[in-house]
Amino acid sequence: MSNTLRTRRGTAVAAALMSASLLLTACGSDGDGDGSGGKAAATGGDTSAKTRTVEAENGTVKIPAAPRRIVTIGNTNLPFIDLGGKPVGVTEVSDSELAVLPQEQKAAYEAAEVVGSSGGDVDLEKLAALRPDLILVQFHANDWDKVGKRLESIAPTVLWGLDTEWKAFAGEIATAGAVTDELGRQKAEFEKKVAKIKQAYGKTVDGTKFVDVSRGDWSDPGTFYIADIGCSEIARDDIGLDLPQAAEGKDPLAYESLPFEQIAELSSYDVITYPVDAEGRPTEPFVPVTKTNTWKTLPTVTSGRALGVFCPGNNSYGPVLRYLDSLDSALAKLSTR
Repeated sequence: MSNTLRTRRGTAVAAALMSASLLLTACGSDGDGDGSGGKAAATGGDTSAKTRTVEAENGTVKIPAAPRRIVTIGNTNLPFIDLGGKPVGVTEVSDSELAVLPQEQKAAYEAAEVVGSSGGDVDLEKLAALRPDLILVQFHANDWDKVGKRLESIAPTVLWGLDTEWKAFAGEIATAGAVTDELGRQKAEFEKKVAKIKQAYGKTVDGTKFVDVSRGDWSDPGTFYIADIGCSEIARDDIGLDLPQAAEGKDPLAYESLPFEQIAELSSYDVITYPVDAEGRPTEPFVPVTKTNTWKTLPTVTSGRALGVFCPGNNSYGPVLRYLDSLDSALAKLSTR
């Protein structure tokens, strides 16, 4: 999943796609999410040692074996908390991201000191006053150029690039932040849910053409997009849904705004999936699509083969597990038709 947007929607779209929506992390699925490989995998020391080393985007980093005061910056905030971490400092996340967090995770975020925005606009004096023993960072390379060396002067700092695949990202955060027990539980649950869905709906999915459509609060009026990154990528790569995707080397389809006039072209697909909130209602940005006459008269919609799916995020196992539960329920409705 690429995190760079070069269309006129600009960085606002990139930020949204990186967080809940579509993120943040690369399209590949090479990482196994157990922290045994990738750039933040431990390369030295043992659990009884005072320090150990990890390989990160910013090189070989010596970190505490059991860090106690961790600051998370950028996209590391919620994945670390999802793994049971309790950071002492965080950067800002959007209200929409906080709204879908489980209560205990929201409390963990709100208990931490906010040290700046999710980019390079970090209050370094406030951060230093927290006396961190480890800083976890994922943001744009330009932000690293701006504050990276200063972060490293405050505490050992582990950097991930925006092209890090989400399973590897979760595994490496767990390794660096010493929260691997929860990672193991989540990974096992993920594999169990994926296997269950594939077994239950394999015949339903086989030979069915799906399309995942969405719209963000950054979208221009009268436009939507075909989602081929984010949660739809999990549906495609892990579950096996036949979903459209960009050609290799091309920008994701999600980067292209499509006018409402092209909604009618969705009739070439057997099943449409679209974003809903935790209560199953179309997300606020997507409501304008559902209000068009073209949408209302699509054969896929009138036959009940337009399925709302809840995606609270895709940059760590917790929100992905919630997405899989929603996809499971949606496919169950489809299988009865």
